[in-house]
Amino acid sequence: MAVPKRRQSHTRSRKRRAHDAISLVAVTNCPQCGEAKEPHRVCPACGTYKGRQVVSKED
Repeated sequence: MAVPKRRQSHTRSRKRRAHDAISLVAVTNCPQCGEAKEPHRVCPACGTYKGRQVVSKED
């Protein structure tokens, strides 16, 4: 079984983990109601997706 001969330094470990940061969720505005929503998702406010009503929202 392969075992590291020497301990990895903090710098090497941190360079490897440089891309592991969590990114912010992308947000767009709904073209129907103008509320903020995630792209390629049904609008939680009005229930539309790609210009058509998908989920019925009761007022």
